[in-house]
Amino acid sequence: MPVTLYGIKNCDTMKKAWTWLDGHSIAYDFHDYKKAGIDKAHLERWCDEAGWEKVLNRAGMTFRKLPDATKDGLDREKAIALMLDQPSMIKRPVLEKDEAVFIGFKPEVYAEIFGED
Repeated sequence: MPVTLYGIKNCDTMKKAWTWLDGHSIAYDFHDYKKAGIDKAHLERWCDEAGWEKVLNRAGMTFRKLPDATKDGLDREKAIALMLDQPSMIKRPVLEKDEAVFIGFKPEVYAEIFGED
């Protein structure tokens, strides 16, 4: 069961996810999309699986600093273009396990994903 965790290194929520995974001895690959980037196919799949509204991090400073004109009329395609241009607008972490995609971190959700008590 390959597990990949996507995000950026300097993020408190990422640190919580790493701590949880390491504490439960779950092997994973880490993809830093701020350094390595992310391709459109990944973003499209994540948006198809979870909804672009959940994948786009509107609470982050990168999004909030955008001009209102850029934020107006957001739709799936515009959101994907923004996230491709500035990957820090992708909500963190994104966990891929098998074919499933999970956005964000909650210990109880990870416990359910990995069958932990």
